[in-house]
Amino acid sequence: MRLLLVDDEKRLTDLLKGGLAGEGFAVDVAHDGSEGLWLATENTYDVIVLDVMLPRLNGYRVCARIRAAEDWTPILMLTAKDGEYDEAEALDTGADDYLAKPFSYPVLLARLRALTRRPIGERPAVLTAAGLTLDPASRTVRRGGQQLDLTSRETAVLEHLLRRQGQVVSKTELLEHCWDAAYDGGPAVVEVLIHRLRRKLDGDGPGSLVATVRGEGYRIGDGHDS
Repeated sequence: MRLLLVDDEKRLTDLLKGGLAGEGFAVDVAHDGSEGLWLATENTYDVIVLDVMLPRLNGYRVCARIRAAEDWTPILMLTAKDGEYDEAEALDTGADDYLAKPFSYPVLLARLRALTRRPIGERPAVLTAAGLTLDPASRTVRRGGQQLDLTSRETAVLEHLLRRQGQVVSKTELLEHCWDAAYDGGPAVVEVLIHRLRRKLDGDGPGSLVATVRGEGYRIGDGHDS
């Protein structure tokens, strides 16, 4: 299994490279962001460990450029101790996980194993469909260049549908993912929300971005479905 380690602390990278090699990883090391981005672009890795504070190009920018190139290799970012904002920004930029320094080596190994067990699929930073964009980090939704005023629940439902683009999503699945466990109502609440969401997304247009698949649920369409 091939791993890219990007960190400017040479003593740390030497220790990690030796330890990870003993666990079966083939480790490439970069000590600045530009070199790390070049290696990530030129080679194929199973997982990337990326520090935030790097010379030349910081970890956020490296992560963002990797994702902009539609490379969905799992990324574990190393953040400052108690750096809540670092952790939030790491995830918003496209990282899959984070670990605060100083960290436990067994925990790092466990996180890496968990990341490499996940199927690699597209995880774009901004979700798009038929002229619509949803930015999960800022929770903003635009269509045709105009920002839409959606509630947090409407945004959550739309995000889940966009992440499952090309698939039919049942009302039950939407309830499980977008309502908390305390909600004890039925699926009719999903129908009501979808009706409101369509009015905001489609305006007076003849079709709908959120299409109904009779008896099954909803899917993101091309804006021409009724």
